[in-house]
Amino acid sequence: MRVHSLNCGCMCPVGGALFDGFSRGWKACLVCHCLLIETEREGLVLVDTGFGTRDVEAPEQRLSTFFRYFNNIKLEQRYTALNQIKALGYHASDVRHIVLTHLDFDHAGGLDDFPDAVVHVMESEWRAARSARGLRDSRRFRAKQWDQVKNWVFYDTAGDDWKGFTATRPLLGAVGEELRLVPLIGHTAGHAGVLVKSESDWLLHAGDAYFYRGEVGQPERECPMGLRLYQRMMDVDHGARVYNQYRLRQLSLGDATDLKLFCSHDALELEGARRLSPRLI
Repeated sequence: MRVHSLNCGCMCPVGGALFDGFSRGWKACLVCHCLLIETEREGLVLVDTGFGTRDVEAPEQRLSTFFRYFNNIKLEQRYTALNQIKALGYHASDVRHIVLTHLDFDHAGGLDDFPDAVVHVMESEWRAARSARGLRDSRRFRAKQWDQVKNWVFYDTAGDDWKGFTATRPLLGAVGEELRLVPLIGHTAGHAGVLVKSESDWLLHAGDAYFYRGEVGQPERECPMGLRLYQRMMDVDHGARVYNQYRLRQLSLGDATDLKLFCSHDALELEGARRLSPRLI
């Protein structure tokens, strides 16, 4: 299969390096790192969608005012998964499956751009999103982004051991043994990483289990203050999030030469992944 790293959203919160660790101006650069996987058996598989075409066309109807302005979201059609997939010569109908790390507004906005796709997500995430209450959760979960989905497949936390983590059963109807969900709760109640297996290595899209490259790959966590505060503001289970992030850090420091690990919003991680993408694995 062939894997493309896409940027399906641009967020530029005020604070610069306090959010991304490298910007010299007053605006940061955060991305929405999604994967487009070309498979031999099941067409295209999309991992997260970022913002969708309808988010761009009618943001006031689809997204909360608070998050639009707090994150300084740059809503442009060129960032949508649909636009980028068309640029590769495909059609919306070619996307047969969408695998979600979670249902936050910046991860699920493009679901209705692919109305025929089967959508795979943890069942606990779907239930939490449907019953969302309160100032934060009613704004992070936007039913208009996913209430038209016709084909859901839900997963529980049961599964097989993978490097000390639980990996769900293979995603039925998707790509057999090659795609699994890895429960990483904390940021949301049903948050999960997405594991992609190849003959030689693994890709683990960790979603929002961490936000900054310095939170993995080194013994001590490093994260700009702005992102520390944002993660704390958004987590539904702080203890679980911190613990799962610690587990990912330990995984990244272990004998894991066969593992490529990245999160959703770090622009430099996306740049590194694109140096390998598209790649045949």
